[in-house]
Amino acid sequence: MTSYAFDWVDAFSDQPFGGNGCAVLHDAGALDAKTCQAFVRETSLMECTFLEPSTVADIKVRYFLASREIPFAGHPTIATVASLVARGLTRGRGLVLETGAGLVAVEIDDAHGDAPLVTMTQVAPEFGPDLPRDLVAAVGRIDAEDIIATPQVVSTGLPFCITVLRDQDVLRRLDLDVGALARLAAHLGHDRTDMMEPFWVTQGGATPAGDTFSRLLIAPPSPPEDAFTGSATGAMAAYLWRHGLIEGRRFTAEQGHWMGRPGQAHVEVLGPPGAISGVRVAGRGRVLMSGQLHL
Repeated sequence: MTSYAFDWVDAFSDQPFGGNGCAVLHDAGALDAKTCQAFVRETSLMECTFLEPSTVADIKVRYFLASREIPFAGHPTIATVASLVARGLTRGRGLVLETGAGLVAVEIDDAHGDAPLVTMTQVAPEFGPDLPRDLVAAVGRIDAEDIIATPQVVSTGLPFCITVLRDQDVLRRLDLDVGALARLAAHLGHDRTDMMEPFWVTQGGATPAGDTFSRLLIAPPSPPEDAFTGSATGAMAAYLWRHGLIEGRRFTAEQGHWMGRPGQAHVEVLGPPGAISGVRVAGRGRVLMSGQLHL
């Protein structure tokens, strides 16, 4: 029997049972993709990370959904670094992660006790195709008129269809149509497993502290909704800045409040709207529990 140490971390929150949970497995380079996916299903979490040594960075991170491996994810990055801090495996105030999306630099401020503030600099955004409002609206079972700006595929490591909605009433009414999601993927020329679901955004926070409030509804076999999506938040920030939908390049993003798991990130877009060089997304991570996986 082989055992693997893990930490269960709530990311984008400094409180237990807030933000988005992620299990971080250490020294997991020997695990194959099938086993990693099975572990994610066992936890019922959205994503988990699996760590191994790197020859080009401080550590290599692999990101898994229940259905597949993905190149990068935001809240698992926050969780991974919080786990490394808790185990005394970081040196100084920063480190570099090797991910499927390239090298990701992170900064660490652990002055806040057991919930360090982790700032990741996501790569320069890639702006993909615009998408018809009616096709995207159908995915959420809303009307095309409920979308106030042209939806667009944007990636800062993982592509999302960024979709800005009229108000939070529309945001609350969203209901995922998996068939419409497959039709959207076909329109893009993708297999369903090659794309993420639309990231639905409203201007104005869930609380007075927020500037945006978002939801991400997920198709099976993952849980039906993500509590906080750091990778999509970076893509969303780049989209809003490029299209003049936010006044400044620094703002506070909120997600998960209607799920009873409020999450918050501090976001900064780097560079002018026409030449964005990256996006900084900062959030806290709190280790909730630790243990051993026995295989």
